[in-house]
Amino acid sequence: MKMGREKQYWLLKTEPGEWSWEDQSANGGLSKWDGVKNKQAQKHLKSMRLADLCLFYHSGAKARRVVGVVSVVREWYLDGEDGGAVDVRAVGEMARPVDLKEMKGDAGLKGFGLFRQPRLSVVPVPADIWDRICELGGGFKEEDGDGDGGEDDE
Repeated sequence: MKMGREKQYWLLKTEPGEWSWEDQSANGGLSKWDGVKNKQAQKHLKSMRLADLCLFYHSGAKARRVVGVVSVVREWYLDGEDGGAVDVRAVGEMARPVDLKEMKGDAGLKGFGLFRQPRLSVVPVPADIWDRICELGGGFKEEDGDGDGGEDDE
């Protein structure tokens, strides 16, 4: 019998000019994910649990792509004027960034919430779509050896 719950997967969007993968990777890779104003995106943040994995997605005009993976290390908490937050830690960088155009052209990603609600900053990711994105990106290089690196062909 399996104890606990299934791991959930998410996609977190950020403008690289505001918070980039390089910013996330600095200082031990730990950061507070806050400033989410949309009620649906906040609901998703509140649903995150310890050890859930999140695709780190650069949005904006120049770079719309998955660049890394972070893990939830502190569940939703209230945080002053910004409302609430979760804390995440960098797990690893994608071996190869996965561009939005590439994802949209992949039959295995049809119906992904990112395409249906492109402005939502926090998007749930079904396990099969998570696996396909990790496969497209060649997996992610784990920085601390604690996580699911997906495909890692070296």
